[in-house]
Amino acid sequence: MATPHYYTSLGEFRGLFAKGNPVLTYHKVGPRPRGARLKGLYVSPALFARQLAELREAGYRSGALTEAAGPAQAGRVVLTFDDGFVNVLEHGLEPLRSHGFSAIQFLVADLLGKTNEWEAAAGERTEPLMDAAQVREWLAAGHAIGSHTRTHPFLTQLPRDAAREEISASKKKLEDLFGRAVEHFCFPYGDWNPTVRDLVIAAGYRTACTTNAGVNSAADSPFELKRITARYRSRSLRNLVAWVRERLPGVPRR
Repeated sequence: MATPHYYTSLGEFRGLFAKGNPVLTYHKVGPRPRGARLKGLYVSPALFARQLAELREAGYRSGALTEAAGPAQAGRVVLTFDDGFVNVLEHGLEPLRSHGFSAIQFLVADLLGKTNEWEAAAGERTEPLMDAAQVREWLAAGHAIGSHTRTHPFLTQLPRDAAREEISASKKKLEDLFGRAVEHFCFPYGDWNPTVRDLVIAAGYRTACTTNAGVNSAADSPFELKRITARYRSRSLRNLVAWVRERLPGVPRR
């Protein structure tokens, strides 16, 4: 059976995770508001806590992005959050703490304390982004930050100098504001090409995350890290059967 595209529970991914270093992607943790268009970007607090509990019980602990493009490390998983939504702080900190995981939040440097303007422009519901004080709370809890550019543009659609500014100026702004090195980058929308990737390298980052699906190995570039999107299970007949198999004792699993 083919590996599902989205991560809901560990069972379907055990084989894939054993082949390399997994990096999971989250965006928003909290109740999905009425009228949300990008429903898959929301993970309920209950599902998030359940996913962490399952990983912990299976012996997983937090891995490092700097080690993702390297030899497979059994029992390691990297947790990443894109954009810096306040609901991650509100609903994610306690499950992360109680299950012993750390995570990295990729921040849109010029929009701290503002909203998801890039999504709202396309008709999405407005959600608040963490301000500087909230980012410091995130850091104080033992988590990390990375850059998601200044304004969340499609980098391949910008002139080279503008793309360089988005990549390098966001790094400097976050470092100046929070007093720590910002070594990790995430391509907005997963939009990148070799020119954009090379600008990230030139800016002094150590890794860059894409939206390419899969796990990472020593054969991969640290500036083209693959990730798997975590979300709720969609309501299809196939997924309903899988849900039943996971929860009812005595029902055989594939």
